[in-house]
Amino acid sequence: MATLNHTSFTLERCILVGIPGMEASHSWISSSFCYMYMIALLGNGLLLFIIIKEQSLHKPMYLFVAMLAVADVLMSTATMPKTLSIFWFNAREITFNACFTQMFIIHFIFVAESTILLAMAFDRYVAICDPLKYTTILTLSKTWKIAAASVIRGVLLVGSLTFFLKRLPYCGPNVIYHTFCEHMGIACLACADITFNMWYGLMVALLTIGLDVVFILVSYILILQAVFRLPSKDTRLKALGTCGSHICVILMFYIPAFFTIFAYRFGGANIPHYIHVLLANIFVIVPPMLNPIVYGVRPRQIRERVIQELCKVGKWY
Repeated sequence: MATLNHTSFTLERCILVGIPGMEASHSWISSSFCYMYMIALLGNGLLLFIIIKEQSLHKPMYLFVAMLAVADVLMSTATMPKTLSIFWFNAREITFNACFTQMFIIHFIFVAESTILLAMAFDRYVAICDPLKYTTILTLSKTWKIAAASVIRGVLLVGSLTFFLKRLPYCGPNVIYHTFCEHMGIACLACADITFNMWYGLMVALLTIGLDVVFILVSYILILQAVFRLPSKDTRLKALGTCGSHICVILMFYIPAFFTIFAYRFGGANIPHYIHVLLANIFVIVPPMLNPIVYGVRPRQIRERVIQELCKVGKWY
């Protein structure tokens, strides 16, 4: 903890390596990332447009979907432009302050999105397990309070991580073996003991994101129990398909994130850098690409509005 008293910042720029060991594959990897990023922007943008435009969709369930779409756009945009510039233009440099800013945005959005996923799981639990009380439990005012709580929670948690990180002295090296700046990647640049930062970051992750995962799993277990009690086989199959797709996207979001959290702290030296970086990129681009399909297009009300808007566009050609 003595190192927290030092504030000597000598680094002005950092070097983002990209995906070390896979330089020969950067071209096709960048093409894949670019396609996924464009799909994420188009899908989430269309979803937001429809939910904002249609008054009938201004309900808690769809507002949570809109919040998730905003988080997905911000998450992918905070990372992909810089990642693609590394692959295409070899623009590896980033200012130290910009690196901190990118780190804050990425982790803040991750915490906020985790809160939104938890709220969505609770929303589905109430809708399926206690439908008669749904309108009294989840009102519009409570929905916006949940949105505000997700922002406040993210700012406080990630703000504390950033505060302790900024108080470390940095006197070299300045190379980050990644495509974007994140907490432990920056901490490893410090010329001081980072044990406190390492364990504090793990504690924050386990006590917040870890609890979110537990509550989400409990919600879906209760939902599945209710689904298996439904009398109609077709209804059961439809509900199972919806829950299954939700769980797959949730796992795609959390598993790479937790892998990244634990890899830096336990046995990271035994894991190739390219595995670490690829999995980190999966959780910032694949869920934003899939979420508009899973949470947006599958619900009938949104799907009908999407078809209507696409038909309107088709009339212009």
